[in-house]
Amino acid sequence: MRTIAAALLLATLSFTAAAQEYDLVLRGGRLVDGTGAPWREGDLAIRDGRIAAIGRFDGRGAREVDARGLVIAPGFIDVHAHAEEGLRERPQGLNFVHDGVTTIVTGNCGGSASDLSAFFAQIEAGGLGLNAASLIGHNTVRRTAMGMERRPATAEELAKMQAHVDEAMRAGAVGLATGLIYTPGTWADTAEVVALAQVAARHGGLYATHMRSEGEKVKEAIAEAIDVGRRAGLPVQISHFKIAHKKSWGRSTETIALVERARAEGIDVAVDQYPYPASSTSLSVMLPDWALEGGRDALVQRLRDGRIRGRIADEMKDQIRKRNGRKDLSYAVVARYEPEPSREGRSIRDITLSRGEKSLEAQIHTVLEMMEKGGAGMVYFSMSDEDVDRILAWPLAAVASDAGIPTFGNGKPHPRGYGTNARVLGHYVRERRVISLEEAVRKMTSLPAHRFGFSDRGLLRPGLAADVVVFDPKTVADRATFAAPHAYAEGFRLVLVNGVPVIDDGRPTDARPGRVLRGPGWRADR
Repeated sequence: MRTIAAALLLATLSFTAAAQEYDLVLRGGRLVDGTGAPWREGDLAIRDGRIAAIGRFDGRGAREVDARGLVIAPGFIDVHAHAEEGLRERPQGLNFVHDGVTTIVTGNCGGSASDLSAFFAQIEAGGLGLNAASLIGHNTVRRTAMGMERRPATAEELAKMQAHVDEAMRAGAVGLATGLIYTPGTWADTAEVVALAQVAARHGGLYATHMRSEGEKVKEAIAEAIDVGRRAGLPVQISHFKIAHKKSWGRSTETIALVERARAEGIDVAVDQYPYPASSTSLSVMLPDWALEGGRDALVQRLRDGRIRGRIADEMKDQIRKRNGRKDLSYAVVARYEPEPSREGRSIRDITLSRGEKSLEAQIHTVLEMMEKGGAGMVYFSMSDEDVDRILAWPLAAVASDAGIPTFGNGKPHPRGYGTNARVLGHYVRERRVISLEEAVRKMTSLPAHRFGFSDRGLLRPGLAADVVVFDPKTVADRATFAAPHAYAEGFRLVLVNGVPVIDDGRPTDARPGRVLRGPGWRADR
């Protein structure tokens, strides 16, 4: 009897083990695998943080989810984020994971953590709700080597910058990022950028750039970015590709052609884009770059000199009217202004009108006054929907938010920080049919994964990391607006990071299964 009972117990245990072969099985969903291929109905199984099976297979999961009518896709990869502070202070990344994002790349536009080894150690110790990688920022490196001086680097300073980039690449940076519209990067010549990009290239990194111009001189800026890739011998990623200049609207046909010609020449160039006709950056970009030399204290001193203040204002007026084709600053809206939060969500023109003034000169005075008090974060309505549509439909354009991890309810940030991917799926796929569902998913998954070397993510394939999203294609939508930006995206039922739910039944779980994804220089160094 004991022998029979033992045999029955063993058989029961064996059956249970076989029946629960997987940690999680998603049943009967629409599998959109990230390649751009048409969706197919099937199941997906996860075991030990990786995709174990896909399609039709035997075995059960410890947990099974009915995914009929829902899309199962790879987790979205956002390669243009600004999340250094956010990853330290709000490491769950709720705005991202609610939007289906499972991996972000920070350190963009030339600004990154200076010591990436210490940064990675800090965010790993605190735990992450999503995976994170970082570029090393040129502006950060230049500021460390030579401060805020408007001049070419000396040979000694350039050597210091190269050593800094080398150290960052060995620490795990995925490449070099420039912000050539921002100080102090705007004062660097192409040769300096090439010299630093060559260091990144030696470690298998790429070059990601916020170019010198996205408006009047956008073609020259693209040519410079391509030249850096050609001379340094590394892939080029042009960040938030757009036409941000009213007089240049429609020229996306020309900028796309420039990139395609470079690729025909054999240069590896691609782009990313956020799906909105408005950008977001600092108020300081409205000032001539020479006025910013030396940092904030030096700027304040200049603004207190009537003659210099007048020169700054005159150059701003010329830029706004003659070059940008604008009559006023109604397109410039305050996103964050700590000295006077009541100005948030209002345009510079509206703020000036509330004081009984309306001239462009008075609006420029408002800008300079705000700069004296510390500056502001801004949203600029500077693009056309036609250009946004054309770039989104272009196969070489990945989707990326250009966002950080905001404090919920604080300020009036750009809504892209909450709804970039949901907006693509809801507005551009379902409602307007600018692109297909499968192509949209490819632009959010395998395309950015391939560009940034994330070889184990971005596709639904057995053996790859189980970064997976499950969403309802009929209801997925962005809820964040410019007027009310603090609203999480809806329609994402389940978001898995390394096989662990961070969004479950549409709600956050507080799990922190994310990892730091280090670049090839770190792996080679070990």
